[in-house]
Amino acid sequence: MTVEMVKEISGEVFKTILMASGPALLVSLLVGLIISFFQAITQIQEFTLTFVPKILAVFLCLFLLLPWIARVMITFTVNIIEKIPVYIR
Repeated sequence: MTVEMVKEISGEVFKTILMASGPALLVSLLVGLIISFFQAITQIQEFTLTFVPKILAVFLCLFLLLPWIARVMITFTVNIIEKIPVYIR
């Protein structure tokens, strides 16, 4: 296995991780910002107010995007398995 192969695999790993986790993280970030603005405007400092909407939004996002995330992960896994003979040489 050469350095170029390791760089290629590492790049694919990071791209796959970002594609699989990115949507949920972005939804969590946006919901958190909206709730923070709401808390700053109304001066309500309730800790549970931030967690429940974020959890619900992330679960909804994951539920809706799970087929796409699974397809991305399966494609990555299949590509890695298909390239095993190339990596062994």
